[in-house]
Amino acid sequence: MKFSEIPYSRPEKEEMLEALEAAAARFDAAGSAAEQMQVIRDMDTLCSHYDTMSSICYVRNTIDTRDAFYKAEREFWDQVGPLLSEKMQGFNKKLIASPFRAELEKELGSLYFTNIELSLKGFSPEIVPLLQEENALAAKYQELYASAKVEFDGKICNIAQLGPYKQSPDRSVRRAALEAEAGFFDAHRAELDEIFDQMVKNRTAQAKALGFESFVEQAYIRRMRNCYDAAAVAGFRRQVVESLVPITVEIKKRQAARIGIADFKFHDNSFSFPDGNPTPKGTPDELLAAARKMYNEMSPETAAFIEAMFEGELFDLVAKDGKAPGGYCTTFPEYKCPFIFSNFNGTSGDVDVLTHEAGHAFAAYVAARKIEFSDLQSPSMEGCETHSMSMEFLTSPWHSLFFKEDTDKYELSHAEEALTFIPYGCMVDHFQEIVYSNPDMTPEERNEAWAKLEKTYRPYIDFDDAPFYGRGAGWQRQTHIYCSPFYYIDYCLAQTTALQFWTAFMADPAAAWKKYLAFVEMGGTKTFVDLVKGAGMTSPLEDGCVAAIAARIREWLDAHQLG
Repeated sequence: MKFSEIPYSRPEKEEMLEALEAAAARFDAAGSAAEQMQVIRDMDTLCSHYDTMSSICYVRNTIDTRDAFYKAEREFWDQVGPLLSEKMQGFNKKLIASPFRAELEKELGSLYFTNIELSLKGFSPEIVPLLQEENALAAKYQELYASAKVEFDGKICNIAQLGPYKQSPDRSVRRAALEAEAGFFDAHRAELDEIFDQMVKNRTAQAKALGFESFVEQAYIRRMRNCYDAAAVAGFRRQVVESLVPITVEIKKRQAARIGIADFKFHDNSFSFPDGNPTPKGTPDELLAAARKMYNEMSPETAAFIEAMFEGELFDLVAKDGKAPGGYCTTFPEYKCPFIFSNFNGTSGDVDVLTHEAGHAFAAYVAARKIEFSDLQSPSMEGCETHSMSMEFLTSPWHSLFFKEDTDKYELSHAEEALTFIPYGCMVDHFQEIVYSNPDMTPEERNEAWAKLEKTYRPYIDFDDAPFYGRGAGWQRQTHIYCSPFYYIDYCLAQTTALQFWTAFMADPAAAWKKYLAFVEMGGTKTFVDLVKGAGMTSPLEDGCVAAIAARIREWLDAHQLG
């Protein structure tokens, strides 16, 4: 069935709540582990239906945020989601207290129960109204972002469509494009500040209601961090500052030399080569055809996956008016299929996002067929991001399909960006820790904190008094800070692991692919640390890991300089 043909119907709120209550009552009344397992299976089927309807709604809303029907439907799910969580909490309390727990653990695994116990700590019926309000604020921010209409080069552009101009060989065009983008954010400065003020107050109130000192603690539970804590993340960030930031400074010096600039400025940061950045060669349809060829050749598993994606038309890739920003992969559990959303704009990021989100989609496709219970199909998000970020590198033998004569340039810039991204991602995480540890900060104080972190994590950038960015407000265009708090460090941990997969792939492609496939096939049956170790890699949280992987990639960069 094609995505356009998948039916959507809003379940009745009361019927959903009653169905979850009834399942909890059946579970409580069950007289054996076998009977309780059947209730768990029935609950999994029920929740898969709700998740499928919610995901269909979300995709269709983000494809066109102006669509009144799906806007209203998303508002419904934003309101009902916390109520469903409340009912699930009641079921989960009975589950962990089951007299047959030992028998259930033999079938479901102990991590299943560990994750439930963790989720119970992060929810209470008391915070349902706050969760509903938080969802509404996130939708408000996303809708505002998607509404951007920036006049540039005689055209009306959204934020994604400005991307190619920010990589123009003409330095004045790069600067002008960034200033045009900044103009939109500055014009909505008060609204952006107000939305975030409300979000910080809301999330802090949730944390206090749950008995936490700050939202930082609650966020770690939300992100289901079941094998490390904030202290471990702080240690990882320290590794990055000590071992990786100096290398990124060298990378930027080389970049400045390549493009012939002595006074490296912010508007030069995304421009890597004097004759222009690598760009995909072909239309979006041609890029998709190249992806189809690549995944058919890569392995039998990826071949089956990509053919299912094409058969179901499970993509929406091109930037257009009214479309939400960014890229993502979601799933429709009832149909055992994923969906890829992105905003192609003619830059190398089109291929990055295609291979990245295909990594998520492939993992979801495999897990849906290998692992019975949906709660065990997906690991915590740093594991999921390892699926996707590793795929960006494991597809390297086929990058020439997309970049032709620009392939060497793409390989170099992609490796450089992989390293320079990690400090940026750590900066995003560190910023949020500061903000939620000090929830009464003013907008100006938040901007000052961001500007100070820039000097620690990206000391090579000179903002040159640029509007918006120059006053330390650049964090407001990072959608995760508003909508997915504390998510960004997952990318950093995953990138560090993905770089290990890449170095393994360069040494022995077949062996590395087997390790990667094994990592994917484990789904969410192990913690992130155990998944990494199970694949024969070093946990990024171990002291020395960052220095070791950075040194290996630095050697590759030294050997692959161009010009």
